[in-house]
Amino acid sequence: MAQRLNPFTVSSTAMQPWIELGKTIQTNGLEPLLRELVMTRAAQINGCIFCIHHHLADARKYGEAEDRLHLLSAWRESTLYSERERAALAWTEALTLVSETHAPDDAYDTLRRHFSEEEQVNLTLLIAQTNAWNRINIGFRRSHPAEQKKAAA
Repeated sequence: MAQRLNPFTVSSTAMQPWIELGKTIQTNGLEPLLRELVMTRAAQINGCIFCIHHHLADARKYGEAEDRLHLLSAWRESTLYSERERAALAWTEALTLVSETHAPDDAYDTLRRHFSEEEQVNLTLLIAQTNAWNRINIGFRRSHPAEQKKAAA
C-alpha cells in the first residue's frame, strides 16, 4: 500500500509536540522491555505494520528473547511472562479494545496488584499514545521498511 501522506512534513508544528509527549511517556520509569512488550501488543491488535516492526526491533535492542517476542500474541497461554508483564498485557488489551471490554474490573484489579498508582497512570498513557500512533500510521498507510525499500527500487 502506498503511503497517503507524511504527517511529519505536512504538519510538523502539530507533530512536534506529539513526538515530545511520546519521549516523555516512554521515559516515565517503566522498564524498557515492559514498555516494548506493551507497545508491540497494542500494535499487533491494531494491525499496525510499521509499529510492530519498530517495537520488535527496539525490544531486540533491549535484549528481549526471541521466544517471548514470537509468543506475545499468545501470552495468556505462555509461562514466559512475569505476573507484572501479564498484568500490563491484560491492561493493554483491555484499553486497546476498550469499545468491547469497557476496561473490566478484573483487569484493573490485577493491574493494581502489580503497579503503583503512578505506574498505572504511566502505563495507561503509554497504551493510549501507542494506540494513537497506530491510528496515525495506519490512517496514513505508513509502511514497513521492507515495503519502503521495494517501492523505492
